Amino acid sequence: MSTDTAGGAILTPVRRRRSPRIPSALVWAALTPFAAWAAARVTGLERGSLTAQLMTATPYAAAGSLLPLFLAAATRRRAATAVALVTTAALGLSVLPRAFASAQPPSGAPLRVLTLNMLFGHADPGAVMDLVRRLRPDVLSAQELTPGMVEELDAAGLKDVMSHRVLQTAWSASGSGLFSRYPLAPLENLFQPIGHNMPAAVLSVPGVGNIEFVDVHTFPPLGSQVHEWSAAFAAFPDASPDRLRIFAGDFNASLDHAAMRRFVSRGYADSADRTGQGLVPTWPVNSRIPPVITIDHVVVDQRIGVREVSIHTVPGTDHRAVFADLSLPSI
Repeated sequence: MSTDTAGGAILTPVRRRRSPRIPSALVWAALTPFAAWAAARVTGLERGSLTAQLMTATPYAAAGSLLPLFLAAATRRRAATAVALVTTAALGLSVLPRAFASAQPPSGAPLRVLTLNMLFGHADPGAVMDLVRRLRPDVLSAQELTPGMVEELDAAGLKDVMSHRVLQTAWSASGSGLFSRYPLAPLENLFQPIGHNMPAAVLSVPGVGNIEFVDVHTFPPLGSQVHEWSAAFAAFPDASPDRLRIFAGDFNASLDHAAMRRFVSRGYADSADRTGQGLVPTWPVNSRIPPVITIDHVVVDQRIGVREVSIHTVPGTDHRAVFADLSLPSI
């Protein structure tokens, strides 16, 4: 190594330390799972129970996809950076619109809807009634509704404010029921329910007319039940030009599931998505694990406006209640 002298001092050149080189294989290993996730989400290629369950975590995958993007950009891997950019954009565009309110149809007659999974009838009836008195829903759609839960709710005062009802209770997760301030009549043969009990009814709204209302509770996409879960969405009826229709309940699905998106695309809209509340998680709650996924929904005919959506925690159940203040058009 050569040296120079200046004024008797020996000058030694300073060697620059090179930054640790990150192997290309490591960059691609970090990126590939997110790229595959984005491809499955965009194309709807969900296969089997595991993939269906993973899809509910797409909002978190969208946020996580920034990490391989930064890694690829920092290491100047052009191909990896390009793929990472497309991946993050695809996941972001799939998720972020739910955080922003969208245009609404013209205002009309109000209808307030509340839906809650009662967890085998263990929801606190007093807390449910506090919510009913505060939010003043016109319709309460209940899942996992037991006969005992109906008695407790009526004793807490529900019968005084919602005397109209169409119930299919059970001492299991299959029990469901609709309670209303307005007259209800059972609606037979609207569709073939696949999953838990899903009562349908004709709701007579003063000044508007008849609305078809469905209490939704599909099976969760666990194991072999994933086939019934998917079939349940296909069985729901398309929107009708001469009838308004509302679905409210525990869908066991998020808007990141292809089956749910296909259903909504048949003339419907998710209320929370319409108001920028579509990323607020609804399950699980009242446990050590905070709510992480959004599987409870109020889905409406796309001609129905949505004034407000709010999410509420109720003691005794692992689902949060979803409240939607709707605006009904005249048809």
